[in-house]
Amino acid sequence: MNDFQEKRWLALVLLSAAQFVVVLDASIVNVALPSIGRALDFSNENLPWVVNAYVLTFGGFLLLGGRTADLLGRRRVFMAGLLLVAVASLAAGFAATEGQLIAARAAQGLGAAIISPAALSIVTTIFRDGAERNKALGVWGAVAGSGGAAGVLLGGILTDGLGWEWVLWVNVPVSLIAFALAPRLIAESRSEADTRAFDVAGAVTVTAALSILVYAVVDASSAGWGSTRTLGLIALSLVLLAAFIAIELRSAKPLVPFSIFRIRTLTGANVVGLLVGASLFSMFYFISLYMQQVLGYSAIHAGLSYLPLALTIMASAGIASQLVTRLGYKPVLAMGMLFIFAGLLWFSRVSVGGGFTTDILGPSLLAAAGLGFAFVTTTIAAVSGVDEDESGLASGLINTSQQVGGALGLAILSTIATSHTENLLGSGSGLHGALTDGFQRAFLGGAAIALLGFVLTLVLIKGSDSRAHVEIGQAEAEGAEA
Repeated sequence: MNDFQEKRWLALVLLSAAQFVVVLDASIVNVALPSIGRALDFSNENLPWVVNAYVLTFGGFLLLGGRTADLLGRRRVFMAGLLLVAVASLAAGFAATEGQLIAARAAQGLGAAIISPAALSIVTTIFRDGAERNKALGVWGAVAGSGGAAGVLLGGILTDGLGWEWVLWVNVPVSLIAFALAPRLIAESRSEADTRAFDVAGAVTVTAALSILVYAVVDASSAGWGSTRTLGLIALSLVLLAAFIAIELRSAKPLVPFSIFRIRTLTGANVVGLLVGASLFSMFYFISLYMQQVLGYSAIHAGLSYLPLALTIMASAGIASQLVTRLGYKPVLAMGMLFIFAGLLWFSRVSVGGGFTTDILGPSLLAAAGLGFAFVTTTIAAVSGVDEDESGLASGLINTSQQVGGALGLAILSTIATSHTENLLGSGSGLHGALTDGFQRAFLGGAAIALLGFVLTLVLIKGSDSRAHVEIGQAEAEGAEA
């Protein structure tokens, strides 16, 4: 184990690279969608499911992936996820029909749902709570947070240079290299208690509930929020969640021990994490549309425009990890939510005749700083004070909150933007003006969600827990000096 401890920073690089692939896969295909549509003769209705199939299985299986890592072994589960992503990515690139590609993307999402909580729980077990873990999670947050922006850039370069298949095949070598290195850098770990106990009924109901909820949300843009299909699916999801709660309360070995929610800061971090996803993840989507549909940018031009944003996320995540050690996670998270609010409010002033320096650069830097601060601090707060036996569960919870929040935010804000644009077009407005006004409404909605996240940070995150985290860091520093 000591040998593995000495290699923990190399292990962090490996784990962060795997998480980078997970985040990348959600955004890298966006720029390639027109090429994929032409190559595989996709219908307009089915093309969004190249993205949605990944989001659906990723969001639906995260809790199950996290708990499975605790029970079966975190390294073993992490490696299984890598292998699944490699095989699914290879199959996706060779897909000859829309059905084959959508199925392969769903398998990629399942692999990602296994990798992400397992990797994060490994980080929390190999780095002790305090300054060292904060630094590690700063690296984790920098890599993961910049993955969305990097995906847009890399997607444009690969699609134009090599073809859309390489957007999918790029995962294969990364996943296989990580698979080969994992046994050399990461020690196996699992929950010492209840190793063989697994709550099958709870696992089935919560996975079905989350999957149906994400499906209903991503499908609402085409079916309509008030449609019988959308409302019926949301109702079914709520019934399954109620059944899950009933099962867990009666189970001797529950998938999600509800006692974990007695940690108020963990609960608060997950609520705020959901709002971070809802307010900010859709920002990448709307900025891309604004640059290409209104400003007339090419795919590569739009991708390159994300570079300052990606670099700012990486820098701010590193700064946030240091500030958390000195100030605690509550003030840093509150600062991050204010940055996100200010950035999105600034974005709500985008104009038809705007440009990169006047309408995109300033607000994207501000929102990116907020994302770096918020992503790192919600993750630190969500896993602080959690027993090692439940680190996979805690990791699965925060990942689920962020992903479900992202899906909800994109569906709600895109509905707001689309309906407003359609109303303006119906009244005779020009296309560019109508699109821009719709984007303004979406950014304003995102700003309102971020403001709610700021308020709930002040209410739900315990100041005493935040201060105790600072004391742990100080004691750690004093011990190192001695």
